[in-house]
Amino acid sequence: MAISFEPIGLVRTPFTEQAGMPIQPAAAKGIEGTIEVKKELTEGLKDLDGFSHVILIYHLHRSEGYSLRPVPFLDSQPRGLFSTRSPKRPNPIGMSVVRLQSIEENVIHVENVDILDGTPLLDIKPYVPEFDAQEEIRTGWLEGVREKIPGRRSDDRFV
Repeated sequence: MAISFEPIGLVRTPFTEQAGMPIQPAAAKGIEGTIEVKKELTEGLKDLDGFSHVILIYHLHRSEGYSLRPVPFLDSQPRGLFSTRSPKRPNPIGMSVVRLQSIEENVIHVENVDILDGTPLLDIKPYVPEFDAQEEIRTGWLEGVREKIPGRRSDDRFV
């Protein structure tokens, strides 16, 4: 079964190379970017400005291949792919929760962005704590390294 998606827009950020990017929005505090939504979809942005955060779902367009046991940025030993946020995946789909600053026609201004410039955007969803925030959280192998996240940048291991 073939599945195909048409991008709804592009993500614009200061990051032109994968190495040196923040590894997640938590490590991208204050970094600004824009989302250029296709003009014909502008009406779909109505009411989105009432939300403080949005979930961006995007195609990791410069990611090729994958390993089922990558060494994640916050660790030195191989982990199961699906217990990581490695960009090299069987289906290269990324997701980030970013702060929505403003919307001007078809351009969304965001903050805390950790996405490569020119990334094709597949969807936007509002972040709703009652839907998205969970209780009694476990973070597996990340428990011992969570303090390393703020300000953490990627290296070239997934390039």
